[in-house]
Amino acid sequence: MGKTNTTYDVLVVGGGPAGENAADIAARGGLRVAVIERELVGGECSYWACMPSKALLRPGEALEALHRVPGAKEAVTGSIDVAAALARRDAMSANWDDSGQVSWLDSVGVDLVRGHARLTGERLVEVTDADGLTSEYRASKAVVVSTGSTAAWPPIPGLSDIATWDSRAVTTAKEVPGRLLVIGGGVVAVEMAQAWKWLGAEQVTIVELADRLLPREEPFVGSELRAALERMGIVVHTGAATDLIERQAADAPVTATVTLADGESIPIVADEVLVATGRRPGTSDLGLEAVGLEPASYIDVDDQLRATGVEGGWLYAVGDVNGRSLLTHTGKYQARVAGAHIAGLDTVAFGDRKATPRVVFTSPEIAAVGLTETAARDAGIEVHTVKYDIGHVAAASTLGRGYRGTTKLVVDASRDVIVGATFVGPRVGEMLHAATIAIIGEVPLASLWHAVPAFPTLSEVWLRLLEQYRDDTGRVFL
Repeated sequence: MGKTNTTYDVLVVGGGPAGENAADIAARGGLRVAVIERELVGGECSYWACMPSKALLRPGEALEALHRVPGAKEAVTGSIDVAAALARRDAMSANWDDSGQVSWLDSVGVDLVRGHARLTGERLVEVTDADGLTSEYRASKAVVVSTGSTAAWPPIPGLSDIATWDSRAVTTAKEVPGRLLVIGGGVVAVEMAQAWKWLGAEQVTIVELADRLLPREEPFVGSELRAALERMGIVVHTGAATDLIERQAADAPVTATVTLADGESIPIVADEVLVATGRRPGTSDLGLEAVGLEPASYIDVDDQLRATGVEGGWLYAVGDVNGRSLLTHTGKYQARVAGAHIAGLDTVAFGDRKATPRVVFTSPEIAAVGLTETAARDAGIEVHTVKYDIGHVAAASTLGRGYRGTTKLVVDASRDVIVGATFVGPRVGEMLHAATIAIIGEVPLASLWHAVPAFPTLSEVWLRLLEQYRDDTGRVFL
């Protein structure tokens, strides 16, 4: 077994979006940086999550948008070309070839080390390559862990004995399943249920243990999304438990026994089962115990993304692996803060806690940022909320028939600033950044009255929401 020893200023363990950003910012600060990656540079988002999943959703979403518009609707004939849709999915995932990402690393002056990394001591990382050869690397300044998360598996009897789809398998599948059972009601579950239904699955069933879909969002989100899914023929069971899963042979259908909310037990037969019940940190074989941390756990960090419990402040953790916010964009944000801090800038992360933007790319889209009403009240904020149906603004009628969805602002009434916002409706994700800016900048409502929305755009809903707040409270700003 060969062994070498190489020193860098910064070692980044994990080459996904967070790792790439941390490496880039640190390198821009004049530091010598290496990224260590055991799979594909670009990580989960590029090859198995964000990009392929949105490619799978787009054909159906585009058709639905056309069907809302008289004149365009009549021009649409036939059905989705599944082969073309899957080919575009593959292209959007770079055909699972990371050479483009590797070239980018090289262009910003970051070295790439291929292999599986484990921490072995203070600022020490051991890397085992595909041939089993081990090399030791030392960081003179910092090690950044950005190993992401993997699918969590619920304790359902029989589940571990059969082949199922996880978040990777569902986005890379080569054929449309005839019958798809989705266990879970979170983002992956609802997006992929809709995508494969649009692509031709005859039967799609969602089984969610909580009493509504997307249970961490405002209650109306789950009900409006459920109605949309059911209109397209997806069966949704909430408050339901999956008690048993069986498959008699590798090529046989799956039978799941499900207890519904009213106590009735029913069988559900499917050709494929997607298990989408959450995530767990990618730290099970990382050597955390060598630096005094708990293996297979999230790495707790401070607001400069340094691992708490590790003396010397040399270990950082960014992205899903720290559990602060399991989203690509917030992981990249954390990475930029960490990289800048390592390079000498006195900066802290607060955007991922104060105003986390999140979008579910179903139709209707779900776009939310900041606190829900419940979370705001739990935080002791003096809450006032306003709602408005986005389908009532003029722009909605220009986009076609049946454009609808609830919008909601959560306002800290003691300061007249927004602390949370939620939008439901087709393509509302593009409206979210305005709310993010308002929350992160604590822009007073009195100032937002002077932010004039163009007519006719969906952003006019902001004016309607402000008017509702004025009418509710009697506070005249303009």
